[in-house]
Amino acid sequence: MGGTLRTVFLMGTLTALLLVMGFIAGYLTGIPTTYTLGIFLLLAIVMNLAIYWYADRWVLRMYHAKIVTESEQPKLHQIVGRLASNAHLPKPKVAIIPNEIPNAFATGRSPSHSVVAVTQGALKLLNDEELEGVLGHELAHIKNRDMLINTMAAIIGAVITYVMYFSIFASGRRDRDSGGLLAILGLLLIPFCAMLVRLSISRGREYGADEGGAKISRKPLALANALRKLQSVAERAPMRQGNPSTAHMFIVNPFRGVRLSGLFSTHPPTDKRIERLEKLAREAKI
Repeated sequence: MGGTLRTVFLMGTLTALLLVMGFIAGYLTGIPTTYTLGIFLLLAIVMNLAIYWYADRWVLRMYHAKIVTESEQPKLHQIVGRLASNAHLPKPKVAIIPNEIPNAFATGRSPSHSVVAVTQGALKLLNDEELEGVLGHELAHIKNRDMLINTMAAIIGAVITYVMYFSIFASGRRDRDSGGLLAILGLLLIPFCAMLVRLSISRGREYGADEGGAKISRKPLALANALRKLQSVAERAPMRQGNPSTAHMFIVNPFRGVRLSGLFSTHPPTDKRIERLEKLAREAKI
């Protein structure tokens, strides 16, 4: 599925979700569904436009990420600048996430409007070569134009979780029979829509970013070592900040074991990713 088609697919998913919410709102309030559906359709149009232009800011705000200048993080900017040059990309902005769980992601709507974000934990845990490997992976996502899809899917995933809670809350406001039916509808809708979001984000995207990142950094083994470290921490101490719907944005899933994280998991097994990188290094394809 091409990038444009995936974008349209995700926008359609969000529109469908909001129309379901409009139907539920009409059902609960007694207002004719013609009106509530019209209102929620307008909301869907506004939200789709807002997500396209501002979703990256929302995700950065969700994690309290701060854009840092070259004077604040000279070494980090130097690494990002060198890797961007290797990848023939404009240098993205650099952000620090105030979280001790080591991880990283890229966001933005295009290579010229992109940000790479790294947690404080990653800066402490990884050596310079491993950090280059991780940042190379994120720049590969930018080069492949994965960021807009990833960010849109994250926001839509957050909407999905809100719809679920809204359905459960709404079920308690009706009589037992209709309320139970509403709760069942919500609980059936959520995994279905989550599946649609997951379908729009291929697992091959991570393998592609690993290989592309290794070529950009020229350090496949350093990236493999970084993945091993990041996965080890994620298994012992999952991230509590943010929303599990953003799990696919990170280089490794930081929400292992956190409620709802399985619905939005799109990462291939980390050990398989490491094996592929080690094979790439042995075959000296870069």
